Amino acid sequence: MTVAKNTICIWYDKDAEAAARFYAEVFPDSAVKAVRRAPSDYPSGKAGEVLTVEFTVAGIPCIGLNGGTAFKQSEAFSFQIATDDQEETDRYWNAIVGNGGQESQCGWCKDRWGVNWQITPRVLSEAMAAGGAEAKRAFEAMMKMKKIDVAAIEAARRG
Repeated sequence: MTVAKNTICIWYDKDAEAAARFYAEVFPDSAVKAVRRAPSDYPSGKAGEVLTVEFTVAGIPCIGLNGGTAFKQSEAFSFQIATDDQEETDRYWNAIVGNGGQESQCGWCKDRWGVNWQITPRVLSEAMAAGGAEAKRAFEAMMKMKKIDVAAIEAARRG
């Protein structure tokens, strides 16, 4: 077994395995690699319960830790998923929000485990990278959105 040099560790109350399996179903290049059970009791669980889950999300190695309720997710951490078109944007957004998640602003949403996601069409990133008036128009359009509307961003880019 090789351990990645850098792995994202995500704290869950108790549902790391369910979250990892959901991500593996929704995002390409995602998989559940291993489920590890606690060898003995620990502050938020018992021996034999799932303690950690090794998984990938869009190729990024992660470990889900069932750490209990001591810490909560925040917008200070999010996965940013680049999408190619409105269909892909809708698919990911609807999967997260439709599975007990919440909409937020500017392409952000939260899954039912509290993990934050930015579903970001490439057209928006390209507009921001262009700078100047094009970036300003795209940014101002985005600020009025929850899920990003690709056609509206394209129209804003054109002016």
